[in-house]
Parts: sequence; structure tokens; C-alpha cells
Amino acid sequence: MESTGKNLILRKPEWLKIKIPKAHVHKAINGLIVSNRLHTICESGNCPNSGDCWSRGTATFMILGDICTRSCKFCNVKTGKPMPIEKDEPKKVAASIKELGLKHCVITSVDRDDLPDGGASVWVETIFEIKRINPGITIEVLIPDFNNRKELIQQIIDAKPEVISHNLETVERLTPQVRSRAKYTTSLSVIEKIAKSGLVSKSGIMLGLGETEPEIVQTMDDLRAIHCKVLTIGQYLQPTRNHHPVMEYIQPDVFANYEKIGLEKGFTFVESSPLVRSSYKADRHVNA
Repeated sequence: MESTGKNLILRKPEWLKIKIPKAHVHKAINGLIVSNRLHTICESGNCPNSGDCWSRGTATFMILGDICTRSCKFCNVKTGKPMPIEKDEPKKVAASIKELGLKHCVITSVDRDDLPDGGASVWVETIFEIKRINPGITIEVLIPDFNNRKELIQQIIDAKPEVISHNLETVERLTPQVRSRAKYTTSLSVIEKIAKSGLVSKSGIMLGLGETEPEIVQTMDDLRAIHCKVLTIGQYLQPTRNHHPVMEYIQPDVFANYEKIGLEKGFTFVESSPLVRSSYKADRHVNA
């Protein structure tokens, strides 16, 4: 352990060593993102899988800017007053996906509580443009809760991406400590609406925030009760010393056991290992 004067920081175990992206791959993809003034959660969220994804020529795009109106204690995305919406962003995202030659893409966004519709109209336009410019592509969207405004969530459903994901992030007890505005029951309501639509519903949680095994199992039960089909489980990694501390690094075999439990409970797919993030192996989940 390393002392910071305020708390103790656990040293990362060997299994959390991250592969550095190949230089030429990083340069090509990052150059495309920068030239089009786009954002990826790969960089904004310090995703540990960026090396693996970029080496395969894939990335998760983040729309509606890179400044979030919320300040969750686990998240490395900038928070504050967002910039005005770029009207040509949907077309630029769609064109970049075409240039990268993707057959499946993942789109996420910052929270935009400052906008009357939370950014739903931009979401719909982005999905439309991606499908228009990239015939045959499949899309996963990782959406915010839109303050549980069902008419806004319905707009995303009506745009018909193949997978709609919304993360619980953590167990119910820890939600007020970790998430700045979102509520556990609100997120369940969002996921339930997605599941009832017939589209693939998906959610994810992080471990190592201080949760217990019974709480994790209960979270699985809560998700299955509303017919969520796909679950991702990964290790929480503290972005900076100002974020929620890592309380525990979970052993890989424990993650493997949670995958087994989840599949037994009826999830179609469970991605569970230390470096799993929301978009990990996302192309598989279209078949859920």
C-alpha cells in the first residue's frame, strides 16, 4: 500500500497490467478523432482496453461533447458547463465509422442535464446517420438515464439500435456514494423499459468499490427480474486521488465465478473479468 496522507492506495496486482496501444494504430485512430473534433470514451474514461480495441481498429465514440453535467465519484470524464452542441457531430461520427471500416460500433455520451431533452434528439440523429452512411452496421448505444423521462428513452428505442445499454455501475447501497445524481431504482426503470421494447437490454457494474458478494448477487437478481439480457462486470480503477478509492482488487477467479452465477441466473451473456468495461466484446451482444 502507498500512503497519500489522506488514505491508502492499494497497489495494482499483476493481472491489471495494461497493454500499451501499438504506436501506428494509436496515431491513425487518434488522428481521425482529433481531425473531426470527436471524442472517445477510450481516452476520456481511461479505458484499460483501449490498446486491445485500437489494435483491432475499433473505438467507442462519445457524443454531445466531453464535459459532463454530473460528477460521479468513479468517472474520469470532465465535469462542468458543457460547450454548445456541434450540429454536424452526428455526420462526423458516421463518416469516421465508415473510414475505420467498422461493422459494429458503440456510442455513448456525457450527461447533458443542461439540455431540454437531455440530448435525446442528437442521439436519434446520430443513430440515423450511422445507419444511413454505413449500411448493414450494428449499433450498441450506452445511454444516460435522461432523468427517467420515458418519452426520451422511447425516442432512442424507436431509432432501433441493436443493443441499448444503461449501467447500474454499482450495488444499491453504494449508489449514493458513487453516482452524483443517478438513482439505483431509476436506472432499473430505464433498463426495464429497454427490455420491454424487445431490443437487447444490457447493463454493467464495477467491483472493488466496497460491495459484498450478497449485494452483487442481489444486483444480478434485480436485473434479471426486469429481463436484462447482458451483464458486464469489471474491476473499478481509481482515475485520480480525488476519486472514490479502490477498496479491493478482486481476484480473476472471483470474476469467473460471478460469470458462472450470472449465466445460471439466465443472462444470455456475462462478461466478467478485471479489465472488462461496458463495450468489451460488444459485437457478440447483438445476438442476445
